Amino acid sequence: MIRTFLSVFLFLFITVQSVLAQTNNTDSWLQIEAHPSLTVATQRAQSYAESTPDVSSFALGNGWYAVAIGPFDATAAQQQLRQLRAQGLIPRDAYIVTRDAFGQRIWPTSATPQPALPAEDAADTVASDTTPAPTPEPAPEPEVIDETPREARASEARLNADERKQLQSYLQWAGYYNAAIDGAFGRGTRSSMAAWQRDNGYDATGVLTTMQREALRQQYYAVLEGMGLRGIADTTAGIEMILPLGVVARAKEEYPFVHYDATGDIPAKVLLISQEGDQNTLFGLYDIMQTLEIVPRTGDRSRGDRSFSLIGQNAEIISQTEASLENGRIKGFTLVWPRNDEERRTRILDEMRASFKRLDGVLDPAAGSNAEQNIDLVAGLEIRRPRLSRSGFYVDGEGTVLTTTEAVQNCGSITLDTDYEATLVATDDASGIAILRPTSALAPRGYATLLEGDARLQTEVAVSGYSYEGLLGAPTMTFGTLADIKGLSGEPEIKRLALDPLPGDAGGPVFAADGSVLGMLLPASASGARQLPGDVSFAISSAALKSALDTAEITTTPAPLGAAMTPEEMTRKASGMTVLVGCWD
Repeated sequence: MIRTFLSVFLFLFITVQSVLAQTNNTDSWLQIEAHPSLTVATQRAQSYAESTPDVSSFALGNGWYAVAIGPFDATAAQQQLRQLRAQGLIPRDAYIVTRDAFGQRIWPTSATPQPALPAEDAADTVASDTTPAPTPEPAPEPEVIDETPREARASEARLNADERKQLQSYLQWAGYYNAAIDGAFGRGTRSSMAAWQRDNGYDATGVLTTMQREALRQQYYAVLEGMGLRGIADTTAGIEMILPLGVVARAKEEYPFVHYDATGDIPAKVLLISQEGDQNTLFGLYDIMQTLEIVPRTGDRSRGDRSFSLIGQNAEIISQTEASLENGRIKGFTLVWPRNDEERRTRILDEMRASFKRLDGVLDPAAGSNAEQNIDLVAGLEIRRPRLSRSGFYVDGEGTVLTTTEAVQNCGSITLDTDYEATLVATDDASGIAILRPTSALAPRGYATLLEGDARLQTEVAVSGYSYEGLLGAPTMTFGTLADIKGLSGEPEIKRLALDPLPGDAGGPVFAADGSVLGMLLPASASGARQLPGDVSFAISSAALKSALDTAEITTTPAPLGAAMTPEEMTRKASGMTVLVGCWD
């Protein structure tokens, strides 16, 4: 008898444990959305169900409703979460919960058969087909009771370390928590939870219920509504990551980039970077990126042996580029986002960075090879250029530069040879002289020696300047003669030249035959409204240049007596001291 009882007991125990295990193993759900509207939640669930099986909506309490997929066992839930995210079928912020996080199932519901009409009622219905059927009253939304503090603690205990840290991050973002994100719910975390509850109309228990955690999460992610964060696996570039596909779409390939261009009112852009190469290739890409219009000059830059990061910002945009070299392949991305939308930008950037994954494959160097070739474009991207470029020249070994005031008017920033920042030391609008100094140490290959007195009339002179405003990458020489040692109105500080320069030459040094500098070329506008012959130009004299430099307490070097130089010697000397001056907005 005892043996029989034990056998029955053992059978029942095993059966119960098996049922419990089965229940626990299929108790995981993917919560993908939550809404404060029953109608919206039901519509969203129905929409998801068109492409994904096992979709339901549940009441969460306090007027909130969840859309979820399941049930799964714990392992399958993790696999489904990864797979559906990668396919872009569910939002990036979907997460795993257990069934006890939900209240009553709202959709789908099983159809309830209607009772048959009594015979007399049926006859009335047939005979009186003009009588409208009564409109049924809408079913009231089910009342959902939130968790008790004890139940809230129990559901909180099931959070893993990352979920606890995430909750602290939400509270920090909301302005209630300012301590370490460590996942430890101590006094500071509890106080911040209570403060958030109080401000959002809940009892300030210091323990968030499942529904309250969801409400806080929804507040955190509300700013990303419409951004369409979805996972992509771009096999052409060999990159998998989350992108804001609500505002950008894949447009073209232009080696070494895959372009995702803006699709609406938000002027966003994403580049996927993918190319084979070594450290030299990485460093070259680092330099090239900084010449692009989408990478403004202002911002932090850092380059290591195997990676680099670029941040560029101006009044319109902020861009961030990150790239690294692994196994002979350079991969990374650029996000370009409008200025003054920092919260969304940083959130999206965090999602992109956290989800970035290298896949097999790399962009073909021939990608985009049929695109229009343009000297102002690199891989389909516009090169950043200054608003105005003129010439200048070094006057001492510290890198002090003389140029024309035309080159520095209303500039947001000034550069020397594109790469070096400069500040404005002094200007003299009457003479058209501007003095610049590099912001960091600079040792020029050569600098000017100023002619004392005047050169002889009708002797050969030459102007060194960036005639084509930097397109050629080096200064050119324009030769002519000294037509007069004074201006058309007899000004002694003006020298008239018989040569035909281009606008970019303005600010360049004017050399006498022996290589000394007799003046600085003035822009054509200096002649006023009169239309002069094309070969008539003017220079401000070396004496006026020296006077301006003396006033700024900058020491100059007088020119020694010397023999006439050949054109080749003159060109070599000029190239070492002539500088491209860039005026940037």
